[in-house]
Amino acid sequence: MVVLNKIYTRTGDSGQTALGNGARVAKHSERVNAYGTVDEVNATVGLARQVAEGDMDVMLAAIQNDLFDLGADLCTPDMEQDDEREYPPLRMVAEQVDRLEREIDAMNPRLEPLRSFILPGGSALAAQMHMCRTVTRRAERLVVELSTHEGVNPNAVKYLNRLSDWFFVAGRIANDDGRDDVLWVPGANR
Repeated sequence: MVVLNKIYTRTGDSGQTALGNGARVAKHSERVNAYGTVDEVNATVGLARQVAEGDMDVMLAAIQNDLFDLGADLCTPDMEQDDEREYPPLRMVAEQVDRLEREIDAMNPRLEPLRSFILPGGSALAAQMHMCRTVTRRAERLVVELSTHEGVNPNAVKYLNRLSDWFFVAGRIANDDGRDDVLWVPGANR
């Protein structure tokens, strides 16, 4: 375990940061933007957990841990060299995606059928879930963009895609199983 006794390092003062393999890159690189946005998702989940209770809070805690795994995965490029490394990097695995799918499948039967698009809102937890969903979608777009230029673990993309679905469904659960969803009324203010 690493013990930190100093919060600042000064190593990023020149606008660069270190990746998981030790390489230094610009803080505005595609890879740093991708895992930085995953960190942002994690912060929004932390906010959601302030109002979540019971099983929902337990599931969100697992997601927060997964998001740290995902950040570790994304900050270590060159997956093709994983077998050659002294310490194999942490990579997202299919089981993490599968768990999200099982949780979505368990929540779905409780939901009222969707007959309209819904607006982000309703309960405080539902609003937080929608914030998590939209930041997750941004992270997914950035990771997909990164994957067009560099190697990215396919499970990382799948996880983010499934996670945004998870937040959508959880937001509906937080709105009394969809009964209190805020419905979009097309052209209502014309």
